Amino acid sequence: MHGGALTGWLLMALCAVSGAYCLLRARSGTPRERRTARSEALMGFGMAAMAVPAAVLSPPDWAWAVYAVLFGVAALRALLPALRGGHHLHHLHHLVGSLAMVYMAVAMAPAITGSGGGGHAGHGAAAGAGGIPLLTGALLVYYAFYVLGSAGRLLPGTVLAPAGGTGGGTAGGRGPGGFGGGTDGRPELTTACRLTMGIGMFAMLLTL
Repeated sequence: MHGGALTGWLLMALCAVSGAYCLLRARSGTPRERRTARSEALMGFGMAAMAVPAAVLSPPDWAWAVYAVLFGVAALRALLPALRGGHHLHHLHHLVGSLAMVYMAVAMAPAITGSGGGGHAGHGAAAGAGGIPLLTGALLVYYAFYVLGSAGRLLPGTVLAPAGGTGGGTAGGRGPGGFGGGTDGRPELTTACRLTMGIGMFAMLLTL
């Protein structure tokens, strides 16, 4: 990954742990919460795979097409509920995230960037050829606000809900870092997981 092997390893580890936690969340909760957890797990593992340092594993060229198709399907799955309404901010956030993954997969693909090396070499080549500056900038602004909102929800007094309550507090509300936080038993861990993936997405966009 562009920016050094240590950065790539750290980002990969954080995203993989976040994905694993999301899989654990998918084992319980309402159907909507389980679908959300599975979507977030897919995002976490996809980001972890993209962040593997090139010195360790350089994926074949076709892998980037697989990423683009996989997250393109995920974007469609998020778009349909958003159009129907109901928790639309939550679905719109997943739509933005999925489309951002498609964008990065296309931008980092060697066939697009003109890089002769593996896909991770495209991190460096994309700086000049792969990314669209205006679109990259818009996504960076979005994720900067998302990260700040998520971090704010972790401050004392902003994420706590009454014990055994209905989740009517800010832990289950919507905001820049929440987008429909749900009724998880440990909302602070869920918010921290989303914060981690938001930081990871911001860091990966910086390489374009």
